[in-house]
This record gives sequence, C-alpha cells and structure tokens, in this order.
Amino acid sequence: MPEVSPFAERMPRSGIRRIMDAAWGSGKPFVGMHVGEPNFVPPRHVLEAAGEAYAEGFTHYVSNMGIPELRAALVDKLARVNRMEVTPDQIVVTAGGAEALFATYSAMLTAGDEVLIPDPGWPNYAMAMDMLQCVTVPYVLRPDHDFVPQIDELEALVTDRTRAIIVNSPSNPLGLVYDAATLEALVRFAERHDIWLISDECYDALTFGAEHVSPAVFDTKGVVISTFSFSKTYAMTGVRVGYLVAPPAFADLAGKLQEPVLSCVNAPAQKAALAALTGSQDCVEEMRAAYERRRDLAVAELDRLGIPYVMPTGAFYLWIDVRALAGDMSVDDWALKLLAEQGVAVAPGLTFGASGDGWVRLALAADDADILAGIAGIGRMMVRV
Repeated sequence: MPEVSPFAERMPRSGIRRIMDAAWGSGKPFVGMHVGEPNFVPPRHVLEAAGEAYAEGFTHYVSNMGIPELRAALVDKLARVNRMEVTPDQIVVTAGGAEALFATYSAMLTAGDEVLIPDPGWPNYAMAMDMLQCVTVPYVLRPDHDFVPQIDELEALVTDRTRAIIVNSPSNPLGLVYDAATLEALVRFAERHDIWLISDECYDALTFGAEHVSPAVFDTKGVVISTFSFSKTYAMTGVRVGYLVAPPAFADLAGKLQEPVLSCVNAPAQKAALAALTGSQDCVEEMRAAYERRRDLAVAELDRLGIPYVMPTGAFYLWIDVRALAGDMSVDDWALKLLAEQGVAVAPGLTFGASGDGWVRLALAADDADILAGIAGIGRMMVRV
C-alpha cells in the first residue's frame, strides 16, 4: 500500500473514544458520564421543521454560506444574546461547531504555524492542528490561578510563528466562564501581537449565575473569529449545524473553503436550525436549569465523599481531582479500572492535555439517577485503591 500522511498517523485517537470503545466492548451495562451529549431531544417544532423540509423537497444544494433566512435569524440572535452587531455577510453556517472551527483554521493557518491552545482543553483542538501540519503550543490553566489564562505566561509563548490563540468560554472540560475583564485582556493580547483569537462559544447558552461574554464585543481590529453551535443549546448534536462569525472578507473565504469539503450544510437541517431560533426558547431555559440542578446534585455528593472538584459556572461538566483515589496509577488506567469494576465511564483528564493528569471529567448530560450512580461508583473506588 502507498504511504499515508504522517500527520494523519500522528494525530492521537481521542482518550474519550478509548473509554467509549472499552464500555461498548465490555458487553455490560454502564453509567455513561464520559461523552458531552445532552440526553434531551430537540424541541418538537425543530423536528417538525426538518420533516416538513424533507416532505416539501427542500433537499437540493444551497449556498456555501448557509440559507439567507437562517443567516438573518442569526444576526438577530447574536445581537440579542451575544451583544454582537453583525451583518449576514459575516456569518457562515457550518456542519456543527467542530466544522466551524476547522473552516476557521483552514482559512488562517499554514503548515508550521503555531497556535496557542488551552491545557486542559477540548482535545479536538490539538487533533485538528495535526491534520493541518501546525504546531500546538499549550497554555496551562492552573488551579492556583483559578484556571484563568495569565497574560504574562501567554506573552512568553509568542514567537514569530504564532498565528492564533484559541479561547473557550464556557470551558470544556472545566465548566468555567471567564469574566469580561479576562476576555478583554485576551483580545488586547491578540491585537498587540497581530494574531487571531478563535473564540469557541459552543456553550454560550449554558451558564449558572455567571454572564457569558463574547470576546468579539471587545474587538477593535478584526482579530476575533467566533464559533457557535446548535448542538448543546438545542440538543441537536446529530443534526450538525453550527456557524462562525468573522469580518466579511474572512467569512467569504471560509464559505468558499466549504465547497471542497461539504459543498453546503444539509438543507433540511438548516430549516431545523431556523425553527430552533425563531420558535419558543422555553426549551433552552428548561435544559439550562436541568444542568444547573444536576450540577448541584453532583457537587453535594462529591462534598459528602470529600472528593475535590472545580465548581462549574457553565457548560455541563465537572472537573474532579482523583489523584488521591488513583494513587500510583495513571489517570487513564484508573478510568479503565473504574469502568471495569464499577461500570462507570468517565473521561480521563490526560485526554484534555498534560495538565489534566490526576483529573477526570464527568459529563452531567445524564439523568439524575445515572449521575448519582456514577458518583457512588467513584466513591466505592476510594476503598479499593
């Protein structure tokens, strides 16, 4: 067989998938707290809109940039929710938030460019950099700084090859929401060094007593590219609709780059997304409130067991410290042991970067009973290590 790309081979498989494969392969029932997928279904009016689109034959090619009515509705949403005043030509509809990010990378990066990524952070950031033959430069989010990026540490990482910084708030895996002062400082850092700031705002609707602020509101030089998703807000993970917001020239380029990859986003899915935006928003608040209740339920159990954690103010994750539970074991091996002995699947912290060693991420996308059962299983490991 001819050789394959060494960069594709180099890309590590997600540690979350390793746990997922082990759970499925066991043939046994398990409590799944490893995957960030809502256990809700999309609102009925969203499902009906997709069905109507198929029934009416709305199944042909549409614009690379997205259907006009969806982009117009996104202008209204961005003004109402994110305080971002934009025009339709700044918006590109994408196949989920992940593809919004990849289209963004593709439009700005060249092989060998360096990108600052959060550590711990979503592992797909680094995976995409391998695919594009770019270099990841982790910036460590430290417990002693409340996991807030430190500008002086970022300054020390900048080289003449630095092209962009990725910022994720609310954060996966930490569940933290950065305040306005932090985000403004990050935008000024990007402007000062003439680099892009890629803002991953997948969880913008899911906050608990903290205000979500979009970095773009502080952008004075056109350096911020914002990416969003319908997946978490409306429980539409498999529908695959997201979008990016950028200066018009950048958006036009990103839209053009969709042609060789997917031509256009699924047309009925775009109608579903339009219905999600223009229909009742009660479902968004109901799901947000459910995640907040689950968070409170989970941390009460962790407090009872004496297991340390980071208190989340957004998204639906809990970042918990299992160093005392794992002992001399690696966190990956401990997670596999937890699955084998207790039937509980969690995401090992090393999946999210080197500073995740000794931590695991719990996804609170499960129902109350599973959350309690999962934490109880972790508690039983305290006397088995």
